[in-house]
Amino acid sequence: MGSKSGNLSINSENIFPIIKKWLYSDHDIFYRELISNGCDAITKLKKLELMGEYTKPDDMEYKIQVTVNPDDKTITVTDNGLGMTAEEVDEYINQIAFSGAQDFLEKYKDKANEDQIIGHFGLGFYSAFMVADKVTIDSLSYREGSTAVHWESEGGLTFDMKDGERTEQGTAITLYLNEDSYEFSNEYRAREVLDKYCSFMPIPIFLNNEKAEPQYDTIDKEELTEKDTIVETVLEPAKTEEKENENGEKETVEIEPAKERYKILRRPKPLNDTTPLWNKHPNECTEEEYREFYRKVFHDYKEPLFWIHLNMDYPFNLKGILYFPKINTEYDSIEGTIKLYNTQVFIADNIKEVIPEFLMLLKGVIDCPDLPLNVSRSALQNDGFVKKISDYITKKVADKLTGMCKTDRENYEKYWDDIAPFIKYGCLKDEKFAEKMNDYIIFKNLEGKYLTLKDYLEAGKEKHENLVFYVTDEKEQSQYINMFKAEGLDAVILPHNIDSPFIGHLEQKNEGVKFQRLDADLAGTFKEEVKEDDEAFKKEADSLTEIFKKALNNDKLTIRVEKLKDRNVSSMLTVSEESRRMQEMMKMYNMYSMDPSMFGGEGETLVLNANNDLVQYVLNHGEEENTPKFCEQLYDLALISHGTLQPERMTKFIARSNEIMMLLAK
Repeated sequence: MGSKSGNLSINSENIFPIIKKWLYSDHDIFYRELISNGCDAITKLKKLELMGEYTKPDDMEYKIQVTVNPDDKTITVTDNGLGMTAEEVDEYINQIAFSGAQDFLEKYKDKANEDQIIGHFGLGFYSAFMVADKVTIDSLSYREGSTAVHWESEGGLTFDMKDGERTEQGTAITLYLNEDSYEFSNEYRAREVLDKYCSFMPIPIFLNNEKAEPQYDTIDKEELTEKDTIVETVLEPAKTEEKENENGEKETVEIEPAKERYKILRRPKPLNDTTPLWNKHPNECTEEEYREFYRKVFHDYKEPLFWIHLNMDYPFNLKGILYFPKINTEYDSIEGTIKLYNTQVFIADNIKEVIPEFLMLLKGVIDCPDLPLNVSRSALQNDGFVKKISDYITKKVADKLTGMCKTDRENYEKYWDDIAPFIKYGCLKDEKFAEKMNDYIIFKNLEGKYLTLKDYLEAGKEKHENLVFYVTDEKEQSQYINMFKAEGLDAVILPHNIDSPFIGHLEQKNEGVKFQRLDADLAGTFKEEVKEDDEAFKKEADSLTEIFKKALNNDKLTIRVEKLKDRNVSSMLTVSEESRRMQEMMKMYNMYSMDPSMFGGEGETLVLNANNDLVQYVLNHGEEENTPKFCEQLYDLALISHGTLQPERMTKFIARSNEIMMLLAK
């Protein structure tokens, strides 16, 4: 061939700044690109072998070898695939031949901060120049009679090419790292990056540190293979022990005979698993394999609840496993991880254009060779094919959950508290998912039993038709819960932040159904009936209202006097459902500086029980000096039964409690 020098074609001075600063935002991705190219070269050669156009030597095993030299600051990636001729190097390397190169440059040259490319345009090899000042290629084609070629470039703008010295088919790419990238020649850093990107690539990958001390193993003769390098033969002496003979004398008896063992160079082990679990048929996978895969990939040693194995060949190719971890926490603090692969090559975590947003709460892997990765993320978002993939994943998750509810209700209920935030979030975010799940949402009631919305409404239709009572905090709302139980009423428990928007969603989906927290108002079953012409009661109510308004000095507080059946209850606080939901929304959106009354913040009502002795005492001693103390105490007791007191109010409550006890002690 002789030697050849020249400039790299197609506006390389414009391409390389993009490659270095934008196309690959993570510089460690060069490992993925170079090894992926090597895997492609081997995969193509294996296809030729199957077609009878290539015969692999008996002693050759397909593999990728990554060699780091931390002293010389070099990395070499070697494959024994197709290899290249000089003509092929000229075409694939010197011409930077990738589809739409000029269009790509024109379209994206001014959008470096807007879009992030998640695939490559045949530019994988050039990612090496992000980290290397100089790159060399040594290649020998698999074709008989081929001549080895050596190529090198400094800076990626000019090249030199000549006959090479490589004697084995395949390609070796050596990177002479720049000063900012020396870390990548460190064995442990290299192992970390390879684990990130290459854990499941289809060809075995081996890592070798040229400067590391050799590692050895000692094995038995039966374990020895032709590939082992024997360093020395080790003679292990016979194992003996002392025993008494027939005459009672001690003698040494041989238990195991002496044997030869062999000290060998430690056998290299591939870093990757070439047959990941998601590529197997679900019927071939054991429960323990699923759990072990979860621990290995996500480094999470809490057992997953259950999983979904995706396996689709038509109309697109998609495989994967989605795990439901224990997520019984507030939805906004849950962090899942969905790893996206393309033919076992890691692409990225949590690409929301492909994976529905609510599925980000799960952990899993999805491998989709058909995914168009050579486009921007904004283009992915508008890609109809990608939308079909997203819809398919959503459907499979919904099918799994609804199927479990139908056929394995016991486990569905057992998992519900953990998976409820995920399901509710999914219903809020995805209309199709919500439609499928609507009849399979279950609620825990006050007795700890699980009911569907339909079951609850049917059970309560005689007492509160189409009205669902709910509890957000069993401890704070215990007084109300006890009153409900005493009257034979039921409520569902909705303790998560996500439940507030979720019940609004359910009200929209189920016409006529309303949700009301059990402390929003007092149902008629809790009260004695008062006749409209009961003037004595009206007079008492007016007097109590006047006394409390004067004592509490709170114009926004509504006071209502009722005759409650439970005479032990002195005072209670109710906040209208609409008002409380508006206040919760304000908190969610950090609207603290705004006046709650603008959004219905006046829905707080103090309910006084005219049947209670303490309330009657206030009524009968309205003008006495200590009556305001009792009014404030009854109000604070109502607040406590409704929730918790603010620090300043709690301090006053404790001081006032002490004063009242001193009055009683006198």
